Amino acid sequence: MRNRPIVPWLAVVVLLAAGGCNKNSTPATSDGTNPNSAPGTSSAAAQSAPAPAPPVVVDAGTTLVVTIDQAISTKTNNTGDRFEASLAVPVRVDGNEVITSGTKVRGTITQAGSAGHIKGGAALALTLDSLQVGGQTYPIETSEYSIVGKARGKRTAVGAGGGAALGAIVGALAGGGKGAAIGAVAGGGAGTAGAAYTGNRDISIAPETRLHFKLRKPLSISQ
Repeated sequence: MRNRPIVPWLAVVVLLAAGGCNKNSTPATSDGTNPNSAPGTSSAAAQSAPAPAPPVVVDAGTTLVVTIDQAISTKTNNTGDRFEASLAVPVRVDGNEVITSGTKVRGTITQAGSAGHIKGGAALALTLDSLQVGGQTYPIETSEYSIVGKARGKRTAVGAGGGAALGAIVGALAGGGKGAAIGAVAGGGAGTAGAAYTGNRDISIAPETRLHFKLRKPLSISQ
């Protein structure tokens, strides 16, 4: 009895096995995605992500009303010293509050000269340069608030509006240069000024004094 050839049978088995493997495997497309997955899944997920809100813009010329957090004086401070303040009045854009009261603000003393070093009297000038909203610090540029001393205990406070917008405050010192002349802010936005002359004609601003500044450039705040 002759033996039957087994090579054809082996070929059939190999072909059947290969066909079964091809049915179970899933070919990948050229971009690596699975063609059997739901169409448009990745694009739909991308489209469902909300677009970031545009920033809110606070226009130039907006008044920032702040209260000073610490005492500032031509006797103890120097030009270039930093100071901190808090926003006293919230800032609104189109009726919506975008910067809340209590927001921390930082500024720089742009001039601090005592009466003994400046001809004609002491001079103190402040400006704001940054504020913090939502944990993010924003640089700002504002007008300058300044108090310029004149002869024998006179002073002029210049605020956010420029010129003598806060009015001239004049007071003679009692007792031959002792005591202090304390005035109220007039115009340029209401508020009480805590600026005063000390006995040696230096200028000081008490904590909680309310001052007014104006933005010189627009401020964009992320939402």
